[in-house]
Amino acid sequence: MSVETEDEFQKDLIAVFVQEAQEWLQQIHVALDELQQGPPPDRHLKLAQTIKAGVANLGGSAAMISLSDVERASFSTLPFIEAVQDPAAKISANDFIALCKQLGHIHAALTRATGVTFDAESTTACAESLPVTILTSNLLAALHGLQERQVKSGSFHRNLIQTVIAQVEELMKNGIGQCNVTSLRELLDRLAAGEEGFLQFVLQQLPSLTDELGRLKNGVEAPGRSPERLQAVVEQVSQLWSAAQQVNATQAMTFFMGLHSFLTVVMQQRVVVAAKKYEAVESRLFESMKTIQGWVETGRVERTAIGSVLPN
Repeated sequence: MSVETEDEFQKDLIAVFVQEAQEWLQQIHVALDELQQGPPPDRHLKLAQTIKAGVANLGGSAAMISLSDVERASFSTLPFIEAVQDPAAKISANDFIALCKQLGHIHAALTRATGVTFDAESTTACAESLPVTILTSNLLAALHGLQERQVKSGSFHRNLIQTVIAQVEELMKNGIGQCNVTSLRELLDRLAAGEEGFLQFVLQQLPSLTDELGRLKNGVEAPGRSPERLQAVVEQVSQLWSAAQQVNATQAMTFFMGLHSFLTVVMQQRVVVAAKKYEAVESRLFESMKTIQGWVETGRVERTAIGSVLPN
């Protein structure tokens, strides 16, 4: 075979290799992205094996066409993969960062060897976007400590800490050794948004509720005279009841359920209601409003306390 023919053949081999390398790297980075999110043990192991197989294939193919730099960079990456392979082992963010950097070396070696630019930005982004994690056992210990201080001080009343503890215990039960702090903070943020949204919804509905109770109390509106108006208020209370259920606001649920039943009876004209009864209901409505505001504020305090034991 002439030199020119050999060169052409080598170029063809490299072209095929480049295509394969791009596919392997795509699989490697997709698997690595998921691996960093702290999947269940079985999935963790499968993802690590996918990364390892992709890198080994890359190194083996590079060796076959004499791309020694790519071969060395690939096989040098295997120990870094093994460092994050065991889901039961203590895996730090630094282990993932080291693996990402090593993958960057593969990208660089590929670019030098083939003349084709292999994007190294994905490996940089990989290292920069690593989720913050904490050992599940350490987080559980910190939460139990926080709960003990809560009991001694009597400062909290919502028991959100116990809810989070139950979720972390479930992670441990499923063999997940690392807890994704980012995901936990997002959970706390969602709880906060839900409760704040509920409070705002109640505040928005309060004027029309008090107005209707006032009209009924003062005899401005007889229950049977404007059934559509009263029906709308009953539906409004039903929505408040449903909203309370969604955020697990137990006391609010109980109150709105009772108010819904009361207004339904009034609407159906099954009883004659004295003005004092309407006054009592109106008073309870304002008391319930204060309770909801206190409930939301206590939630803020507890979430802040939980956040204080999480690493940044």
